[in-house]
Amino acid sequence: MKLFRLLFSIKKVPQVSWSSKDPFNLRPSLTTFVFLVFGLFLFGLGESFLIASGAGTAPWTVLAQGVSQHTNFSIGFSTFLISVMVLLVWIPLKQKPGMGTILNAIILAIVIDVSVPHLPNPDNYTFKIIQVVIGVVIVGIGSGFYLVANLGAGPRDGLMIGLQKKTNLPIVSIRTILETSAVAVGWLMGGVAGLGTAIFAFGIGPAVALGLYLVGKIAKPLGKE
Repeated sequence: MKLFRLLFSIKKVPQVSWSSKDPFNLRPSLTTFVFLVFGLFLFGLGESFLIASGAGTAPWTVLAQGVSQHTNFSIGFSTFLISVMVLLVWIPLKQKPGMGTILNAIILAIVIDVSVPHLPNPDNYTFKIIQVVIGVVIVGIGSGFYLVANLGAGPRDGLMIGLQKKTNLPIVSIRTILETSAVAVGWLMGGVAGLGTAIFAFGIGPAVALGLYLVGKIAKPLGKE
């Protein structure tokens, strides 16, 4: 399939007319800010679909569970600690934080807390998996909007972008390697993974690539009328 091959060839985040020129831009245009918030809202909603499905946790949550098993830290603090470690890796990768880096944590937390209680929690396992797939696609599209805004990525997305620039590998490959590595290490350390975890780990790379492709296609490319 042409689209499938195209998604696996995407190597950079598109720049469009409303993309910020600098991630560390504290006064972005209203359009850029709106698309950032909209993308993060979708990201949080997609994560909520995964949580509510009950078919497995996200890959980096499995890693946090594993860290928690070997320390006296809570899963929440373990998640925070992992995020800090990932942000430190940004330094040699020359990634810049921005307001999107901070809003990533704030908006996702709010959206998850508000939406999870209102989303279906299906008993049928087939419906659980369908809900996971929907969630992965929503996360991918949300990632497309907020990453194209170029106001700073979340810890994992920034790591993905930085590694892509260093290796020149497609975004799908980089994201899949990161997610599956997180699951593998977390599981070996005692974290709990389910089928939904595996779907997220292998599906989020193509979903993010799809989101970047759609946003780049719909929005006006930078420098083009």
